Amino acid sequence: MPETAEPAAPPSAPRGRLTPKSITIWTLVGLVGAAGWAMLALSRGEEVSAAWMVAAALGSYAIAYRFYSRFIATRVLRADKNRATPAERLDNGVDFHPTDRRVLLGHHFAAIAGAGPLVGPVLAAQMGYLPGTIWIIVGVIFAGAVQDMVTLFFSMRRDGKSLGQMARDEIGPVGGAAALIAVFAIMIILLAVLALVVVNALAGSPWGTFSIAMTIPIAFLMGFYLRVLRPGRVTEVSVIGVALLLVAIVAGNWVAESSWADTFTLSPGALVIWLVVYGFVASVLPVWVLLAPRDYLSTFMKIGTITLLALGVVIALPNMKMDAVTDFASRGDGPVFAGSLFPFVFITIACGALSGFHALVSSGTTPKMIQKETQVRMIGYGSMLMESFVAVMAMVAACIIDPGLYFAMNAPAGVIGDSVQSASEAVANLGYSITPDQLAAAAKAVEEESLLSRTGGAPTLAVGMSEIFSQVVGGHGMKAFWYHFAIMFEALFILTTVDAGTRVGRFMLQDMLGNVYKPFKNVSWKPGLWFASAVVVGAWGYFLWVGVHDPLGGIYQLFPLFGIANQLLAAVALAVATTLLIKSGRLKWAWITAIPLGWDVAVTLTASWQKIFSEDPKIGFFAQRDVYAQAIDDGKVLAPAKNMDDMHTVVTNCTVDGVLSALFAVLIILVLADATRVCVKAIRNPAETRLDEAPYVESRYVAPAELWPTAEEKAELAEAGLGSEGGLRKESAGAGSSS
Repeated sequence: MPETAEPAAPPSAPRGRLTPKSITIWTLVGLVGAAGWAMLALSRGEEVSAAWMVAAALGSYAIAYRFYSRFIATRVLRADKNRATPAERLDNGVDFHPTDRRVLLGHHFAAIAGAGPLVGPVLAAQMGYLPGTIWIIVGVIFAGAVQDMVTLFFSMRRDGKSLGQMARDEIGPVGGAAALIAVFAIMIILLAVLALVVVNALAGSPWGTFSIAMTIPIAFLMGFYLRVLRPGRVTEVSVIGVALLLVAIVAGNWVAESSWADTFTLSPGALVIWLVVYGFVASVLPVWVLLAPRDYLSTFMKIGTITLLALGVVIALPNMKMDAVTDFASRGDGPVFAGSLFPFVFITIACGALSGFHALVSSGTTPKMIQKETQVRMIGYGSMLMESFVAVMAMVAACIIDPGLYFAMNAPAGVIGDSVQSASEAVANLGYSITPDQLAAAAKAVEEESLLSRTGGAPTLAVGMSEIFSQVVGGHGMKAFWYHFAIMFEALFILTTVDAGTRVGRFMLQDMLGNVYKPFKNVSWKPGLWFASAVVVGAWGYFLWVGVHDPLGGIYQLFPLFGIANQLLAAVALAVATTLLIKSGRLKWAWITAIPLGWDVAVTLTASWQKIFSEDPKIGFFAQRDVYAQAIDDGKVLAPAKNMDDMHTVVTNCTVDGVLSALFAVLIILVLADATRVCVKAIRNPAETRLDEAPYVESRYVAPAELWPTAEEKAELAEAGLGSEGGLRKESAGAGSSS
């Protein structure tokens, strides 16, 4: 039956009452945000304090969460606290497990916050701080956070089914099959790219390797503590976990300077093996043992570091040295990446504003662990706002350093050469200035031999973070410490996405195989979960292994597809969400996902078209292939190739990337076309519309919707004989009562 039979607004979703006090507070919040936006947008050549960017972001987020997310949760989705979630109904202690909202918030945030919010804004800074900042903040409010929350809600209503399986069940066999293929293929690429960033960050870093390795036994302890020793005592285990994490971080620095340094100094190849083993183990173990507590633990470091960075900005008040909008925004010939502002800024900045990868987590681990439907707002929308703020701080870190240093670090060696003299001259040709002595001094300050062509965004972010932190604590002499701390922080940030992503990939593959062999549909069936996990880690592990041994092979071959593939995945998620809103009788609210869908489709298909058909070899895959093919005929070797074998590899890579870009675009168009057909049919014949939704079961679980219980929720918890952690009502307590 369509969901229109449900009440328009369940009593479990109270609407906030505006009082004179709250009106005053929210007016002040709005004024702070507006002042921040005004200072960023109206500056004309003069430097602007980075604190205004923090004000614009936090003011916007607060208003969006308080009003827009509440509207979607209560009026559009009609989240019902009286309806049992899959975690309660199907609790098996492996994949389905009611998890305390605070732990789950940490897990979900850690799982979605990978390389994107750290690296994308840094790269997009070449076009100035304003375009990227607008997209990060506006994009997350109206697109990214909406996608995450709505996908989580609909997956939860379908026993935690994956995005691809929901597309197959709700859109149809053609669009569904296209979605399943596209989503799984893109997932493997995304995981391999994320793992590559971890390898690059940890290779040769005993401090980072030791500290991150120690988070695994700490997570085991936290999981055992919550499950066996002190069920539900989240505050206690948080204090213990954070204390041990801080010890691990400090001890990592000691290890790096001790005789143990060689033990934890791993080669890229060794790191690949350890990552594959870790990804497999994290995917098959019960979710409460390692994955959820480790992600929760990682969140403390992530949020703590970003909060300290924001406080550092407010205290040190560094100015934005990058222009608000650079000439590269209009010319499209930037040295960091080629292409015009539209569409490539919106492709480069993915995870901080809108990311298809998030929809995989929102239809993967999280819907199988959430206690109450009413928690989708905090976990789905709130987590995405947190990640967006990470992206804003990454933009700040990139834009407070000297633009000359920024371009020297992010332009490839083919543009700036391999010496500080050539780099200084090349930067001057770009319209900025930095002396050879300044470049050498910047590298010396962070104890690096060179900062030239440290592309990828991560080193630039680390330099920016060290600049801010050193102004607050330790002065110039602490820059090297803060730089290496930031590198380790980035690796931890991204690793938590790899482990959760592997588990999500396992769910996706099991859903796909379940269409052929039904036992796979039970995602906790041991033979199925072991087989699917092995396939997933084997797939991304293969691309990663080849990539670290061949700078032009493996994942490097597919790396150029990362941004477009991720945003095409978002198009699938938003198409499924829009279809489900219409099919469930919410046509008048379908615009909340349809508008961001239209924007995302325009961006991604435009980018795909340019990547396939552009005659500029810096943009078009096939144009670049033709340049290298002609050079082979002429007997020439072009960078980055070093010999003729490399030249042939580049030709192959360009061909593969071009073909895959076209294939992904076609698959997404098929999904959109089939979704449109289903939506039109549902609008014309609503009575014949059927939803593949789990039946209603009344919940016996009691838990708050937000971090802190309201007065009404406190009374309900007290009546049920429960503390603030929540759980099953005492009269029906049993399996799954601990969270």
